[in-house]
Amino acid sequence: MLLVDTNVLIYATLRSCPEHEPCRAALAALRAGAAPWFLTWPILYEFLRVLTHPRALAEPLAPAAAWEVVERLLDSPSLQLLAPTPRHAALLAATLREVPLLRGSILHDAATAVLMREHGVRRILTRDTGFHRFPFLEVVDPLAAG
Repeated sequence: MLLVDTNVLIYATLRSCPEHEPCRAALAALRAGAAPWFLTWPILYEFLRVLTHPRALAEPLAPAAAWEVVERLLDSPSLQLLAPTPRHAALLAATLREVPLLRGSILHDAATAVLMREHGVRRILTRDTGFHRFPFLEVVDPLAAG
């Protein structure tokens, strides 16, 4: 069980990125496989934000084109979207106690980590080394995987 982070989705989409091919291949393998893989709505919103942002990309996608990418992801039969459960607040409180210095923009990563913890998903496919701060996660770098 593996959750895919925003940066992997972005690299898999943008052919101009040097990380494109390994991220595209990793995502294609997940989409083609029978094993469940995971995303969250906040990850999808962040993906849409970056792909359509004129200051983030020299050639941003139109919102409709970015949404088409999301629709293709959502069409994967093995994809599951993680959402908060009644346990969410307690797991967030525990994570804030257990992981030092969670503040500011790191809290977006914490939200992802807490959702993963809540659903028993331990592995995250990401280029973001900040996820190493969460001792209950295993970080899988698609450029190192293989």
